Amino acid sequence: MLTGIGGQGIQLVAKTLASAFTRQGRFAMLGAEYGGEMRGGPSQATVVVGDAPLRSLPVVARAHSAILFHDRFCAPTLERLSHDGLCLVNGSVVDEPVAADRPRRIAVPATATAKEIGAPQTAGFVLLGAYVHLTGDALGPLVPLDVLGEAMVELLPPYRRQHAASNHEALAAGAELVRSIGVSA
Repeated sequence: MLTGIGGQGIQLVAKTLASAFTRQGRFAMLGAEYGGEMRGGPSQATVVVGDAPLRSLPVVARAHSAILFHDRFCAPTLERLSHDGLCLVNGSVVDEPVAADRPRRIAVPATATAKEIGAPQTAGFVLLGAYVHLTGDALGPLVPLDVLGEAMVELLPPYRRQHAASNHEALAAGAELVRSIGVSA
């Protein structure tokens, strides 16, 4: 589950993840919920991956992981996150006490990292890069960064294609960030 404020790229990041799974021959579905506002309202997405074709998006009573882009509007997501589930938070904006009781809460300074690479709008891709690295195993990330990158480029509308290179850089920066500080889920 991904949650935050409309305008943070939550829907694009979630679509990228779901599309990357399908590019790998896996079965994925995306559920999106957002307010009527273009920016500032609640935004949440759920990516479900199955071992067989999914006929409809299942009701997700419990999620094994959540990415909090912002702590505003995150209460419903935290209620559905299993207590020992991965809770990846944008440490640049999410208040420290939010989800502090979660044993697998990992804060990544996504917004600060995005600013450092000169592309503040890419914080969501920093989080996605960190997420796929954290949820991987000894064989590699959950989804390879190149597959995520291909999915992202395909999903970018023509008027946003100039951001593809910085989005790629953000994915790599997120993975490298958790690798370099030795964080593991």
